[in-house]
Amino acid sequence: MRSSKAVVLVSGGLDSATALAIARSVGFECYALSFDYGQRHRIELEFAAKQASAQQAVAHSVMEINLRTFGGSALTSDTPVPKHESVAEIDNQIPVTYVPARNTIFLSFALGWAEVLGSQDLFIGVNALDYSGYPDCRPEFIQSFEQTANLATKAGVEGARYVVHAPLIQMTKAQIIRRGIDLGVDYGLTTSCYDPSPTGRPCGQCDSCLLRAKGFEEAGLADPLLTH
Repeated sequence: MRSSKAVVLVSGGLDSATALAIARSVGFECYALSFDYGQRHRIELEFAAKQASAQQAVAHSVMEINLRTFGGSALTSDTPVPKHESVAEIDNQIPVTYVPARNTIFLSFALGWAEVLGSQDLFIGVNALDYSGYPDCRPEFIQSFEQTANLATKAGVEGARYVVHAPLIQMTKAQIIRRGIDLGVDYGLTTSCYDPSPTGRPCGQCDSCLLRAKGFEEAGLADPLLTH
């Protein structure tokens, strides 16, 4: 009999807030997991806490891992975050905002907590349509990690079947927003900017800001983060 518990990666962004809402909507008791990893947009952790509270997560854990020790990304170093005037300027190359192995690292922590909790379900809000081209947001990666989870754990060896849920992976940003609205997500309690001001105001020109704006425009909705 499967556990009703699920570990949900919650970054404070739009996608993870929606993934959390979806997990709740299908009956899971949600354990939210966030990371203080040396990211320049650390303010997202404040929004992660707000989402975990608003969506009644059973617990919210923030793990500290300093990926600035390695660098290799505009999010964990002093490399400038690319800015554009429109989504059309975003090319198909993996951008400098890619954080090496980030989702592998995050899911590994989630798996460890899940095994302790007796949970077999992990949720991650990755998206392979309106996204920045990160390799660890693809279906192939999710399938591979799920296989690893079942090979690498005591619970898996003893017969538990881990499932990595990526409910947004084939959705556009507009579809994600509409789904979240249907589930009561308050997107005013989310942030997407990679390079916010010290007060948290979004820059409006990084890839993440532009993709968020495109999503709300295509959904025919105003972004509540900009109207609060």
